Amino acid sequence: MNNQLFQQARAAYAQKDFQGALEVYQQCLQDEASPLAPGEMGQLYHQMGNCLVKLKQPNEAIQAYGQAVADEAYDARGGVHYNLGMAYAALHDYEDAVANFEAAASDAKYDSAYKAYTGMGNALLKMGKTAEAGVAFRNAALDEANPDPTKALLNLGVCFMALNRAADAVSSYESALQFDMQPEMRNRLYANLGQAYVATGQMQKAVNAFEESIADKTYFLSDSASVDYQRAVAAVAQGTSEITQVMAPVSVPGGAAPSDSADLSGIDVAADGSAMYAEQDPYAAQQADPYYYGDPYAADAGQYGAAAGDDRFFSASDEELEQWSKGVAKRDRKRRNVGLKIFVVIILLVVAAFGGALFMYTQGWGYPSQDSVATQLFADPDNASALYSAEVSDTSAASMTNSLVKDSAPTINAVEKSMTDSTVYVTAETDGGGQMQYKLSMVRDLIGWKVSNVELYFPSQN
Repeated sequence: MNNQLFQQARAAYAQKDFQGALEVYQQCLQDEASPLAPGEMGQLYHQMGNCLVKLKQPNEAIQAYGQAVADEAYDARGGVHYNLGMAYAALHDYEDAVANFEAAASDAKYDSAYKAYTGMGNALLKMGKTAEAGVAFRNAALDEANPDPTKALLNLGVCFMALNRAADAVSSYESALQFDMQPEMRNRLYANLGQAYVATGQMQKAVNAFEESIADKTYFLSDSASVDYQRAVAAVAQGTSEITQVMAPVSVPGGAAPSDSADLSGIDVAADGSAMYAEQDPYAAQQADPYYYGDPYAADAGQYGAAAGDDRFFSASDEELEQWSKGVAKRDRKRRNVGLKIFVVIILLVVAAFGGALFMYTQGWGYPSQDSVATQLFADPDNASALYSAEVSDTSAASMTNSLVKDSAPTINAVEKSMTDSTVYVTAETDGGGQMQYKLSMVRDLIGWKVSNVELYFPSQN
């Protein structure tokens, strides 16, 4: 093989000139003056396949990798089979992907079998073979060459949850906690662990795990995790930290139970079916999940100052100036304009008062205020029908009232105000000493406020 061309191609690849590297590798392959030694054909096709991956040409990459594994003298065919598995997975050909991952894992010379097992587990999940995927992830976790078995343990827990084996999922997630990991991964792990605890009836542990997942305010619970969080909080608030009957896990989106789902919504899935820790896809750019939220307490009200009067509004005429010089005009003008000045001052005060009231109205102020309505609602829920908006039906009002904890002095945590609607966050204390948090939605009622909705509120939603 022409070593000069080979090194030139490697340098181009290192500089991310993948097209140039591909062309030089082809020249090296076709150079009749430098015949190839055993195994060098496989090496060149391997490198060409890598270039085609970078150029996002998976079909051509598969052909190149196929030529590489056909060279029996090439001693890195295990790595090529792994790349083939990734290429087939990118094309959603999961059966061929699994076949190549299995070939890679069975190659004794391939020292990264855990990668092949991980890819195999991902592909098997896409095929709906949850139990087989769990075996693959278990092998990946047990591989001594695996520098970070955390992802494999997490995905093993996912499989256990999908198979309704929540206790085994708890063991898998708790094992993953022994390893160092990025904060994002740890947050998601605690969220999954919380769901597994709920499924096993360990409600206090579930609450602790969910709170840990959202403690740094960078992670947001999925819809199904939020539901499980509410169930756990409600159980703990009622004085029950452990329940004897195991609660069924929340179904994945679409209504089917996880164990019945043919596709758990993506490579590396979380307990609720959402995308989790997918291996890097060489053919598609990764997309981030944006969570933009505004700070409802950041806006400051502007300050309004009184405008200074303009004395030239009462400018004198020439005749008055002449009289002024005689000391007469000053007394006459003062007598004539005193009424006008009083009238102008009254008008200005009325305008200022109206402007101030209008400004306060647009900023959400009213009477009775949101705080007083919320306090009255919790102090006497049974007689709070007059506090609900006219748009709320009697049935809805009764349902919302039933969810309230009676507290004569609830804590108003925050109030988000606008001209037509407001949101009040309230903490009420239960008879047993626990605390329940609520989110009250209010709408404008003339100059006051009425309740339009009541719901439980959890920190993950903030």
